[in-house]
Amino acid sequence: MARAFLPYSGPSSVPGPGRAHPVALRSLKIALAFVGLLVGAGFATGAEVIQYFVGFGWIGVVGAGLAGLLVTAGGAVILQLGSVFLAADHKVVFRSVSHPVMARILDVVVTVTLFAIGVVMLAGAGSTLAQQFGWPTWAGSTLMTLLVLVTGMLDVEKVSAIISLITPLVVVAVVAGFVHVLVTRDGGFAAHESLAVQATTPVDPWWLSSVNYFGLVVVMAVSMCLVIGGSITHPREAFLGGLTGGLMYTALLLMASTLLYLGYAEIGRADVPMLRLSASIAPWLGWAMVVVIYLMIFNTAIGVFYALGRRLTADRPGRYPPVFAGVTLLAFAVSFVGFGDLMNVVYPALGHLGIVLALVLLVWWLTHRRQISAESGLRLRLLALLRLREHPEKTFTAQHAVQLQEAVGDSVAAPDAVTEALEDEVAQVLEEDDALTSGGARPGPDAGPERPAGGSHSA
Repeated sequence: MARAFLPYSGPSSVPGPGRAHPVALRSLKIALAFVGLLVGAGFATGAEVIQYFVGFGWIGVVGAGLAGLLVTAGGAVILQLGSVFLAADHKVVFRSVSHPVMARILDVVVTVTLFAIGVVMLAGAGSTLAQQFGWPTWAGSTLMTLLVLVTGMLDVEKVSAIISLITPLVVVAVVAGFVHVLVTRDGGFAAHESLAVQATTPVDPWWLSSVNYFGLVVVMAVSMCLVIGGSITHPREAFLGGLTGGLMYTALLLMASTLLYLGYAEIGRADVPMLRLSASIAPWLGWAMVVVIYLMIFNTAIGVFYALGRRLTADRPGRYPPVFAGVTLLAFAVSFVGFGDLMNVVYPALGHLGIVLALVLLVWWLTHRRQISAESGLRLRLLALLRLREHPEKTFTAQHAVQLQEAVGDSVAAPDAVTEALEDEVAQVLEEDDALTSGGARPGPDAGPERPAGGSHSA
């Protein structure tokens, strides 16, 4: 019979003197990475927003809010599942939450999706520079391909850090454009409505378009989000990061939809509407926006190609560099089909597949809430035991060793994965404590040893 999970009631994660609250900081970092991953394919160019929302008129803006809330919930769930299983790739989670046949189907769907989104991103990069500078589309696509090839050789935490650093650029750009249009735009509501509804909307009606957009975001982001979640040892932090990032994304999506709805007269049939609208406001803003859009496309491109490379080499990690380079170059070749044509066909199809994927993950999450909560408590208990073992001023007994071994066995995640992840966290915490000690901020050993809940009680 399986051992019961014991709750952890030891010291809370309260920051010491001179230290910011770790949960808040890590959750914010997760949120920024999540937003940055989605914006590139979600609405950086503006073509996606017009296709899914603005083409329905004012009700489409409402649909953008609905889609954003769905993305918020879905993102929180996906990131938390990645953390629960400490996933190195999406296959680990699919096998754990569904039947083997369904897991295989989902794996194929996500693998194909990663490649398809990557193709669209490379094509979009070409269209962006072609529209602004008059370059041939292959030039912008080639530059993006080279950037992806170089960056993709970094590890997942460095990739997440890059995404987090670039994300604020699009936040500033969208907010600034939104405020400017609200202040300066003239013309009646009817005029805006009559122009907006001329746009092509491949998915009808508006609410189904919103749900399809949510499915698109899920199937596009699930692989990288599970990997990002897998690098987070505490499921609660991953969930909070997903909620925060989702709400940020919802606000940006609403502003982008309103911005393009009110400014549709200036857009015409541009491949990159956000860039055309920015240039119509001020020439310098167009130059600034081309940089922002290109960087956000890069965010999504590196995210999907990195995840695809890791997935295809999950059983042979040493093969990652050549496989990653190969699939990126293949996507570059396919991208010459054209940005607009790819979006109108590929995105709606992927959205329907994403809805199925989201339902599978959501059903498992809803039916295993107690197990997820228990795993969160178990991680804290393991963290306390490992910190006790590694701390030079505290005593780790044989009974503690037994508790540690049993707790590792109780974890949902693979034993090696959970041990390694928490050992890394303990090492980092002890290094920070040493730094604070040198400044006189940490109390001495007479403060007493930190003990896991239950004292000598065995797991």
